[in-house]
Amino acid sequence: MQKRVTVCNKEFEVFIPAEVIDRAVQRIANQINEDMQDKVPLFIIVLNGAFMFASDLLKKIKVENNLSFVKLSSYEGTKSNQIVKELIGLNEIIKDRSVIIVEDIIDTGLTVRRMLDILQEQEVAQVKIATLFHKPEAFRSNYNIDYIGMEIENHFILGYGLDYDGYARNLPDIYKLVE
Repeated sequence: MQKRVTVCNKEFEVFIPAEVIDRAVQRIANQINEDMQDKVPLFIIVLNGAFMFASDLLKKIKVENNLSFVKLSSYEGTKSNQIVKELIGLNEIIKDRSVIIVEDIIDTGLTVRRMLDILQEQEVAQVKIATLFHKPEAFRSNYNIDYIGMEIENHFILGYGLDYDGYARNLPDIYKLVE
């Protein structure tokens, strides 16, 4: 593990090591396996950031399931621009399905709020939300998050799928911006 990395002329330091991330992913998988044992959930993975979390999570899921991908974005650089853009939409028929939204991080909550609006229009039976990271200080929505890997302070982070302007998604650990 590198203690510090430089990405686009900004310094980042290790914040959460890969081993801690893996334990959080396993805990979420265990909860989902228990909650969904009589269902066939559709996992909707929010790209690009959630791809690593989703990959590791789905390897640990024991219940029968389906998966799909959507691409939504509200970030430019290190800050949310408060506008959620739907870049790739949902193609499956999901009426009366149990759906689990898989998100890398929920900070303001705007991206998942947009997803919930889309799913409500589709008349799904049940929606659960799984996120690896949650920033309670930044959260400005009023929905329940069913599966949280860990709550973190309101730092800008990257690695394990999260990026800074498209860079550093491949890092196995989570790094935070050095102020």
